[in-house]
Amino acid sequence: MNIIQCYAPTNDSNNDIKDQFHDRLQSIIEKCSRKNLTIMIGDLNAKVGIDNTGYEDIMGRHGLGERNGNG
Repeated sequence: MNIIQCYAPTNDSNNDIKDQFHDRLQSIIEKCSRKNLTIMIGDLNAKVGIDNTGYEDIMGRHGLGERNGNG
């Protein structure tokens, strides 16, 4: 089993910092064996809101407020 715990930069962080975070997270995920269960938990500093237009297959409409740039 692989467990990944992370804390993402806030929406106010500059795009370079957010890109570095996502690149590093992707690199870590790619190193996990696909034969094992991978669980990712953390604070991704995202608000998903209730508007799931274009994301209906992966996102419900059960959030609060509006989606932010990290959502």
